[in-house]
Amino acid sequence: MVESKFTGGLLGLIGIWIIKIIITVFTLGIAYPWAVVIKETWYANHTIIDGRQLEFHGTGGGLFANYIKWLLLTIITLGIYAFWLNIKMKQWVTKYTHFR
Repeated sequence: MVESKFTGGLLGLIGIWIIKIIITVFTLGIAYPWAVVIKETWYANHTIIDGRQLEFHGTGGGLFANYIKWLLLTIITLGIYAFWLNIKMKQWVTKYTHFR
């Protein structure tokens, strides 16, 4: 059986979260999709499944349209759509995550 592992470290994770927070706060949430891409790229670059490296190909611009759509749906439904946001984000991330 081939090994699966995560090679990221705590300092790298803390750094990614700090960058994500700074990008999101200083742009008032507008650049959040690009912060998500930075985080997911880091996760994929440090994940090996069955001996194969993961790779993330999503872009902030590609996520931005969905981000706006999801934000509008959440506002229109008075927050009810927010229950689906985590699932929608996971679906988007999975769509752009592949083996090298």
